[in-house]
Amino acid sequence: MKNFAFNNKKVLVRVDFNVPVDKQFQITDDTRIQAVLPTLNHILDQGGALILLSHFGRPDEKFKPDGSVDVERFTQRHLLSHLSKVLNRPVQFCDELTGEKPAKMAAALKPGEVLLLENTRFHPGEKKGNEDLAREWAALADIYINDAFGAAHRAHASTTTVAKFFGPEAKGFGYLMDEEVKNGKKVLEHPDRPLTAIIGGAKVSDKILLLDRLIGLADNIIVGGGMAYTFVKAQGGAIGKSLVEDDRLDLAKELLKKAKDKGVNFLLPEDSVIADQFANEAQRQTTDSKSIPDGWMGLDIGPKACEAFTKAILSSKTILWNGPMGVFEMPNFANGTKTIAEAVAKATSNGAFSLVGGGDSVAALNQLGLEDQISFVSTGGGAMLELLEGKELPGVTAILS
Repeated sequence: MKNFAFNNKKVLVRVDFNVPVDKQFQITDDTRIQAVLPTLNHILDQGGALILLSHFGRPDEKFKPDGSVDVERFTQRHLLSHLSKVLNRPVQFCDELTGEKPAKMAAALKPGEVLLLENTRFHPGEKKGNEDLAREWAALADIYINDAFGAAHRAHASTTTVAKFFGPEAKGFGYLMDEEVKNGKKVLEHPDRPLTAIIGGAKVSDKILLLDRLIGLADNIIVGGGMAYTFVKAQGGAIGKSLVEDDRLDLAKELLKKAKDKGVNFLLPEDSVIADQFANEAQRQTTDSKSIPDGWMGLDIGPKACEAFTKAILSSKTILWNGPMGVFEMPNFANGTKTIAEAVAKATSNGAFSLVGGGDSVAALNQLGLEDQISFVSTGGGAMLELLEGKELPGVTAILS
């Protein structure tokens, strides 16, 4: 989009305003909004008018008992006040996605004005990639810019299909999309070594493709979180009632063997902070990860694991982190994730390149106030995961085709 002339143009921008809100619908973390401001401000400064499309939550999965959409819960009207404040201008809102009303409001926009359309997922054609819906949105504008990396892995009407109705000279990436793809490829294609990948979260099944790809790419792979116990059990360890995927034990063995054959240092937590129940107030103790007693479960990595993982991170030149080391939402089981966050920040200050993606990892950084000490914090959990797995992102392909 750097090469586009936006003066006196109507610009349809797909953004990702799927931000967390509290029970009063106040935004609790506006990272995704802040991330897209350079794109929006550039277009406005150039004399363009903005028509913004975004989804917000998953209203189609939470219909009310009568089958209708819960408009009050999922309307983007909640975002207007904050959006007006950060853009330093009033933002108009259209509560309809199709028909005469959005067409008239878009046509009346003057340079420097902003129009936000209602939640795209209120329309059943959005997730189906409906062409008629996309054509109608495309007719509102002269130029289409996709800056919603967080939704780039979805072949939806607003992320992918709409791009068909703009020529190559009238569709492009926003600054955020460009940075996301560029930084993801930096890790994948030309990382400085050693490259350490830190993978956490609950399930091995969620990260199979990523782990498999990383074994051919990384020098060190650190695995923490609930998924670690599937690997520990696969090695013959006793894991009590820790989270485990018994149907993935053979796969875990295969991944461990593949890593060994390729000379990859595959690090599992030597010790764990365990609890007698899944609660912050549970009784807890630290034990060897392979000797967890019956009735107890691993909820965080222990001090030995923290030390070993930190040592690997601090010796790295490139670091990828996706997923927490434990149940960091509970203060008593947050130390492992906190330690990793601090180690990644320290390695970055020592000159390493760090990429952090995935909602929980980013939330942990924000909680600790370390987000500014990381080379690049991705706004797209699922999209970054698929990019790193080597999958084609429909939202990216649509712009390039």
